[in-house]
Amino acid sequence: MKAVNLKPFEELCFDNRFVKCLPADPNLENRRRQVSNACYSWVHPTPVRAPSLVCWSREMLAELGLNEADSQSNEFLQIFAGNLLLEGMQPHAMCYGGHQFGHWAGQLGDGRAILLGDIKNEKEQYWSLQLKGAGPTPYSRSADGLAVLRSSLREFLCSEAMYHLGVPTTRALSLVLTGESVVRDMFYDGNPQHEPGAIVCRVAPNFIRFGNFQILTAQGDVDTLKQLVNFTIETEFPDLGSPSKEVYAEWFKRVCQLTADMVVEWMRVGFVHGVMNTDNMSILGLTIDYGPYGWLENFDPDWTPNTTDAQGKRYRFGTQPQIAQWNLLQLAEAIYPLIEDVKPLEQALQFYADYYQQSAQTMYAKKLGFKQSNSQTEKLSSALNQLLQTVETDMTLFYRGLSQLSMDQKEIDNEGRLRQVFDKSWYQPDQIDVAYLNQLRDWLHQYQSALRTNGIDEQYRVQHMNNVNPKYVLRNYLAQLAIDQVEQGDNALLHELLEVFRNPYDEQPEKERYAERRPEWARHRAGCSMLSCSS
Repeated sequence: MKAVNLKPFEELCFDNRFVKCLPADPNLENRRRQVSNACYSWVHPTPVRAPSLVCWSREMLAELGLNEADSQSNEFLQIFAGNLLLEGMQPHAMCYGGHQFGHWAGQLGDGRAILLGDIKNEKEQYWSLQLKGAGPTPYSRSADGLAVLRSSLREFLCSEAMYHLGVPTTRALSLVLTGESVVRDMFYDGNPQHEPGAIVCRVAPNFIRFGNFQILTAQGDVDTLKQLVNFTIETEFPDLGSPSKEVYAEWFKRVCQLTADMVVEWMRVGFVHGVMNTDNMSILGLTIDYGPYGWLENFDPDWTPNTTDAQGKRYRFGTQPQIAQWNLLQLAEAIYPLIEDVKPLEQALQFYADYYQQSAQTMYAKKLGFKQSNSQTEKLSSALNQLLQTVETDMTLFYRGLSQLSMDQKEIDNEGRLRQVFDKSWYQPDQIDVAYLNQLRDWLHQYQSALRTNGIDEQYRVQHMNNVNPKYVLRNYLAQLAIDQVEQGDNALLHELLEVFRNPYDEQPEKERYAERRPEWARHRAGCSMLSCSS
């Protein structure tokens, strides 16, 4: 594929530091195979027949120095459908391995994602552009390297929703239908179907994962491992200083911190990743690889959105902090050959546990409107988590409702007022009996007392609760409704949802229908609650 220079895209400054600094696979054949002594393989996107632009992110356009008029051009469409390369692009697929559901899976790699190159914007920031679903690579194993609309739309919409929620995440630039069908067995039940193909352009400072380091250690390639670690520190963590054994240990501790920060934010908004394999863990502490994710609607710490994980529930909501630490342990083992000392790695893992615990306690205190965590707020948060499990309660709606309830004694003791505030968060109204209401009142009295003890006035409480407890989250049924409509050629709902999620903490009275609990019809409908990895 010949590279071209087109206005206004000629102003994009490509500085492909990853491929410039790290070893490439010398084999140029695009066939499934094992790759060694390399961080990536050269590969071009597969052209598609009839692309059409479905959606784009105006915020991400601006980061790259483009505008919405540029996104409506045919050149933009052809570039981000994989049909056209700009001068400076050097398309490649990364080599990495990983643990999947706790078991070493060997080489994995970018099986259907192709990096176009790294853009350096006017603010001296680097953004890697990656087309997901752009065709086979040497890492595709037995797959076709393609993606379908349902998974691509979910990734595009969730990436941008998470960004506006304030959760560390990879971003999305565009969503393109390819005009071609892709065969997928959505339920893994032997009934594959033709689905519309799509490509999402993902964007991040880099796409390096824990698995990029793991595969090199597994291959015994310490030289390339050292090159990759040095590159990562020099480009993303330059404040740590020149690479050395001491700096490697400090870098690992920093990764532990970033990972903890990410998971705390997941828990704050009720997000469940669903596939926390080590190859799905970003070295920058970004949420990456949006597959069978979901939002905790009914507050059930044992819930997982992934049908593949339905029995073991390894990646359920409540275990995400522990799984992150387990994944960090695997990264520690991968970089051990560079440090040859267990102690600093063990200290960093303990730091993760302590730092996460402290950060989570602070987060839960802020969700209740407190300025900081203490023994009283910790006891209160723990009691609330138990209360939310007593009946089927929507976590997002409960916290928003709590901010609307005045901490006045008469209001707390008024059953009619309690039902008015919290009814919308209860999925099974017949569960709300006298015993439960008494438990709720008891907790509210404790909450009222704690607010007074900590000097939190009503105005401060309401404002700060609504700053950390979103009103709008990307419930799976909303994403599925958007998918259904786009499949029928109607993109309106997708664009409306993207607009709503730009301001997830605002009331937006005219969009109230998007802040309602999951409807009963969606409880067991495919795509509206649990999902498979099929995409």
